[in-house]
Amino acid sequence: MKKENIDYVNSPPHYRKGSIECIDAIKAALTHDEYKGYLKGAALKYIWRESYKDSNIQDLQKSVWYINKLIEHYENL
Repeated sequence: MKKENIDYVNSPPHYRKGSIECIDAIKAALTHDEYKGYLKGAALKYIWRESYKDSNIQDLQKSVWYINKLIEHYENL
């Protein structure tokens, strides 16, 4: 796969093992509250470090991705 065709925000290849997405495995392993905390922490991590990397826009997009997952989590209660 060419590098320019890889979506590093929504589906980075290093977060997939076979057909299993890492986020799905994490969700399955955690309680509702633990997963909620994980999503919040991940969003904060990407916001925190965005100014320290060359990929600052990508990091902000990834933060939004985690926030959207958190919204989805609340919507599915």
